[in-house]
Amino acid sequence: MSMDFIWWIGAVELPVLAGLFWLIWKTRRDLEEAMDALREQAHEAAANLREALSAYKLEVAKSYASIGYIKDIERRLTEHLVRIEAKLDGVNGGRP
Repeated sequence: MSMDFIWWIGAVELPVLAGLFWLIWKTRRDLEEAMDALREQAHEAAANLREALSAYKLEVAKSYASIGYIKDIERRLTEHLVRIEAKLDGVNGGRP
């Protein structure tokens, strides 16, 4: 009976345990490789997202104020400057 037990350990259980150890090791290595690839993809996606957000912010800043609105403000500022100039001319008596 003792010999059968030793034979069972040597012939069956040791190869099964070695196979199980190899399977666990291979699964862990594959998982680490997959996680590294996923981490790299996440970094690339975040960089692309930041770049797209920057481009969007720039586009919004460019198109936020319409041309008509800018022209209206320019016209009003010009009118104010002309009035200020006229008042200054009145104070100076027309002298430059």
